[in-house]
Order: sequence, then structure tokens, then C-alpha cells
Amino acid sequence: MPGPLHGIRVLELTSVVLGPWAAQILGDMGADIIKIEAPHGDSNRNLGASRATKNMAALYLTCNRNKRSLVLDLKQESAKAALRALIKTADVFFHNNRPQTMEKLGFDYAKVRAINPKIVYCGAYGYRKDGPYGERGALDDSIQAVSGIAMLNKMVLGEPRYLPTIVADKTTAITSVYGILGALFHRERTGEGQELEIPMYETLVNYVMAEHLWGKTFDPPLGPAGYVRLMSQERKPYPTKDGFIAILPYLDAHWETFCKKSGRTDLLEDPRFTTLAKRVANIDQTYQETAKTMATRTTKEWIDIFGETSVPTIVVNTLDDLVTDEHLVATGFWKTINHPTEGKLRTPAFPVNYSATPADETRLHQPLLGEHSVIILKEAGLDQAAIDAMVATKATVQSGSL
Repeated sequence: MPGPLHGIRVLELTSVVLGPWAAQILGDMGADIIKIEAPHGDSNRNLGASRATKNMAALYLTCNRNKRSLVLDLKQESAKAALRALIKTADVFFHNNRPQTMEKLGFDYAKVRAINPKIVYCGAYGYRKDGPYGERGALDDSIQAVSGIAMLNKMVLGEPRYLPTIVADKTTAITSVYGILGALFHRERTGEGQELEIPMYETLVNYVMAEHLWGKTFDPPLGPAGYVRLMSQERKPYPTKDGFIAILPYLDAHWETFCKKSGRTDLLEDPRFTTLAKRVANIDQTYQETAKTMATRTTKEWIDIFGETSVPTIVVNTLDDLVTDEHLVATGFWKTINHPTEGKLRTPAFPVNYSATPADETRLHQPLLGEHSVIILKEAGLDQAAIDAMVATKATVQSGSL
């Protein structure tokens, strides 16, 4: 059964993770994703572990399933003409270049809209183009810095640090997906296309300040920014007798259950901990008492004690543990793809379960560079002579001629 976006065509002119991962999500939901790459390909094609095939490394493989690859050298007029032909057939035009770059290429919104007025045109890049940072380049580290994330770590760890995950890229990717879906829904009702701007900076500030605006929610402020519970140096997995455990007796009902089942009924009468507000106000002491308690038993013993309660309690996995986690294995989260050149690959399942239009994360394998160039150009209306001329000038590339 086709996914909810079956019949939607997306032209993806993106690279690295932000754009490719967002487009992959749309592809998992059934959209026809045409990944348009320069002749050298997406830079992530060569990052991470790889087998024998050129341009097919791990970071590319994790972000580019359910797509077709078309190589276009947009420095050449024949490639630009081919892209203009494809725009006529598309529902979404998605890029992650700076707006100034797209204008120089001749594919800013005004130019694309002139070809296809109903198109949803989405640009995801560092900063809103009408602000003082509007012409600056950006990558995940720079956005983690400017959005406050790096300094959040200083407040806890004593020095600014980037999170060891590309949170800016992936949060902006998810924002791009829901932005595109909203624009498609509007077009479904009205027939009207539009331009979307998804700036990484504003997206991450919105993300960070959902909880951290805190006292500055009010004008004038009623205190500093920063959700105090999250700023505690004591907020971390708790050592047990044989490992670590994550437990958060957060709500008052959680706390009561925790105290009774752990044998710490003395904490129920302690005035520092009688309500959620008081526990947050005394958060270091709350975490310290919880840690003292967790150290008295093994991880399994605590899981057995709290596993059937409403108190959030779970093991602390390593990255390698995730591949064999019993819940992920039982729910079929890890899928296997038999790639025609890369062999057996592991891929995570699409996280949303649709009852009527299930997503399919194994519909199309991750494409070789230019694997579908010829067939896509034919779909755009180019004849074989025009395609042969483009191949001859390297305005396009088909896999096998690399």
C-alpha cells in the first residue's frame, strides 16, 4: 500500500545531513524524491565506513534511502534547462543553499514560481535572509554555538561543548518536513504554492527556549533564563551496584511510589521534597538522594522493582547496545536492505505507524551517483540525443560512466 505522500514529487538539491535526512523522511512516506547532485556528488558519500563501491559510505547510506539520483552540473546551461523541465513536473523544490547562491544559479523562488506557480519552494539554511546574519554560511557546530546549546554545556560541565549529535541539522530537518507538509496541505485546499524559509538559527532558538526561556518568559523578567532542573551537575544516569540506570521520579505520584518501593519513606516527610516545585527548587539534593538510593542495588533489581510502575525507569544503552535492544528487536525497528552493490545493510524503521498508509523504508535502495540520470531526464521530456549530449559534456552523469 502506498504511503501518505504517494504521488508527490520532490526535487532535492541538498547535501550533508539536514536536507538529505529531511528528504528521506518524505521518501519514506511515499514521495518520489529526485536527489539532484553535482558531478562530484553529495559530500557525505565518502564519510564513514564503506565497502568497495566508490561514493557509498555509511553517512550517505543512512540519509538517502527511497530516492533516485540525478547528476546535473548546474554550471552548464543544458543542465539548467533540464532542471527547469523537471520543475514543471514537481510538487516541491527543496534546497539547503544560501538564498544568494540560488539567485546566482537562476533558481530562486521567483524564477521557479514562474515555471510552476503551484510549487512548494523550501529553502533550509543558516539564518533568515532579511536579518544581519542573512548572508552567512552555517553548519551544525556554528548553530549549536549561536543558539546557546554550547553554553548550556558550560553551565553544567564548566566549558562550552557541542552535543555529540548534529542536533541543529536534524531538528531543522524535521522542521522542514512539517513545514513542507503544511504547505502541501494549504495547496491541497487552495491550489496555491508558496515559499518556505527554514532557518537553522531561529529553529534551534525556538527549540532551546521552549523550556529555557524560564524567567524571561515575562517582560520585565522574573528571573534569568534556564530551566534549573536541567542545569544541575547531578542530572545524569545513576550508578548501581553493577552498572547504570535512568530513573526520574518526577511527578508527585512518581515520587511517592519511588520512596515507598525503594525503602526511602523518610524522604516523603522531608520538606525539601514534598512537592514537584520544591524538588525542582532543591534539585541538586533531589538528585543526590536519588543517586544514594540507586547505588544500593543492581540495575536488574531496580528494573524489576520499578518496571511495572509509572515511574520512568530504563537501562542506559550504549550506541552498540541499540542494535540488540530487546524492545527494538521485538518491534521490528531494525530493517534489512539487500543493496545491489553494498550487500546487506541495516536501516532504522520509520518512527510513525500509519494504520491506513504505512511508510516503507525499504522501497528504494540508496542510489549510486547518477544511477537514475537517464530515466529521470527522459521523464522530463528530453530525447536521447539531448541526453547523450549532456553526458558528453558531463552536464549529467549516469552510474557506470563514473
